[in-house]
Amino acid sequence: MRTSIKLFATSAIIVVIMGSALRACVVKPYVSPSYAMEDTISPGDHFLVNTMVFGARLPFTDINILEFRAPRRGDVIVFRYPPDPEKEMVSRIIGLPGDVVQAVDKKVYVNGRLHALPAETHKESDLVPQEKNPRDTFKPVTVPAGSYFVMGDNRDRSYDSRFWGCLERKALRGLVFFKHWSGGSGKTGRIR
Repeated sequence: MRTSIKLFATSAIIVVIMGSALRACVVKPYVSPSYAMEDTISPGDHFLVNTMVFGARLPFTDINILEFRAPRRGDVIVFRYPPDPEKEMVSRIIGLPGDVVQAVDKKVYVNGRLHALPAETHKESDLVPQEKNPRDTFKPVTVPAGSYFVMGDNRDRSYDSRFWGCLERKALRGLVFFKHWSGGSGKTGRIR
């Protein structure tokens, strides 16, 4: 009897340690903080992020090791928010290093070709003039080496690369790969 209790306790401890290591090193849970990716990911949605796919970061450095693949156009990523690096946000990669990204009247062009996504939404019908802000129209931007141009799927309510510039590679935290709970936000908190 004591042997089976010891075996169970040892197994439970190993499972907890391995689960904690997996969570810390490979998969990390998140809850969507904003409307920027709506309708793909809405506020209150719970999702998992693969933190190893773009490489593991050596502690206390910006050096990546064990990179499985480079970020791709269309990837939904979690990243350190450049205006406030303490925050982590979610967006979609639109432009890769060397790409030229431009928008004209809410239509995004990458390297001169229309880049329309089924997930892209516009919640507002009005057009904001370029002189006021770059939400709907902005001049061509060449994405620098080691950087990415990111935009939220909810184009009218996303504060992204159009406003604060290209995202450096070192700010990437991982790839969103699974939405497992679509919880509500606000006072109702209804499940979607």
